[in-house]
Amino acid sequence: MANEFLDKVEDNAIVRIWSEKVQLEKGDSLAKDYVSELWDYTRISVMQNSLQELKEIWDKWNGETKQLFYSNYGDLTYLLDIKADEQLFRALAQYWNPAYSCFTFGKVDLVPTVEEYTALLHCPRFQVDKAYFRAAYVPTFWKKLTNITGMCEQWITARIKQKGECKCIPWKNLRDLILVHLDGKKKVDVFALSIYGLVIFPRALGHVDEAVSDLFDRLGKGVTPVPTILAETFRSLNACRRAGEGRFIEFCTAAETLIGFRCSKFGEPSELNLEDVRPIEEYLQAIPSELEIIKQDFDKRNSELEKKLEQLEEENMHLRLDVDVQKLEAERLKKGKNKVEEDLDSLKTDYKKIRVSMRTAGLRKTSEQWRQEIQEERNKAGQWERKAREIQVHKEGLEQQMLETQNYQAELKARIVELERSLA
Repeated sequence: MANEFLDKVEDNAIVRIWSEKVQLEKGDSLAKDYVSELWDYTRISVMQNSLQELKEIWDKWNGETKQLFYSNYGDLTYLLDIKADEQLFRALAQYWNPAYSCFTFGKVDLVPTVEEYTALLHCPRFQVDKAYFRAAYVPTFWKKLTNITGMCEQWITARIKQKGECKCIPWKNLRDLILVHLDGKKKVDVFALSIYGLVIFPRALGHVDEAVSDLFDRLGKGVTPVPTILAETFRSLNACRRAGEGRFIEFCTAAETLIGFRCSKFGEPSELNLEDVRPIEEYLQAIPSELEIIKQDFDKRNSELEKKLEQLEEENMHLRLDVDVQKLEAERLKKGKNKVEEDLDSLKTDYKKIRVSMRTAGLRKTSEQWRQEIQEERNKAGQWERKAREIQVHKEGLEQQMLETQNYQAELKARIVELERSLA
């Protein structure tokens, strides 16, 4: 790849002559008689988030954890060591030409490129042909944070804050999570999210913005954030030039840190690694059309409906099993009720026999024997009556349970009918 690219590189003088000739012949997209002016002075505030806690956490990690971070997010942590040079960026912004989106130094134009930013971040997991774009269907903020952090919905929603028009999560909550998280992979992910939110795309001091979580959530699928960072650099520089002064929130730290990172890591431009250089057309081809976005949204919704249908079918199956169990329970209760009624009838029959036997045997007994016999029979009668009452109470309890079971069966049948209608 590198050899193919270098074979196509022409001498600087040839390229300059060709560029001037094309511009003279075809012109540019600017209005006629337009003159691009560069201001002599630009006010810039380089106020930024404090990165000391991020550095301390990084320094405490062992080699295994750091290697896990490098393998997933490349050289992102080098941004923590870049110091904001106010004079440097005042000078850079002063020479930024919004009309041509490049730095203009006299007759020389310089512009940051996708290839350069890719080499700066040096992440092996980025797929340069998968540029980030905001999908038509985007998960909610708390759901994306749940996927990234591994925490539950209640923990996330309790910590989400509203800052102006955007939703954020405070850095202090992410910091505490990094310090105690037991999952090494999730700990590394939250640390990388913090760098993206506090260093590259800062929106509110001490907070990570919702838009950052959307970009970060897509990194796991191999999507490269490089074109997005480059575009944000251009936007920040243009806003800085138009306003005449830059502020922390407007002048994105992506421009500040990555340009400084470039100077500190590569020194001269000639040292840039061109191994992964690709034409800009390939990045443009990765941007989906409106039809593709609609198709992706349709496929996602179709997949969700299929999952919901499977859940309803599974719930319907469980309800049918529950109905079968309740039917068996009702049959058991019915048999128990019949047995109690049979026992009660048997007791009544035995009681009548005893009364007849007492009358027959009483003709041959003395008065004392009669009194003893009567007392014994009274005791037996009391016992039988108590037992009869207990059986009656048990019978009523069984009838009540059977009634409740029948009501529950009716509810289950109604739910099954409702589920079958929803599945139809």
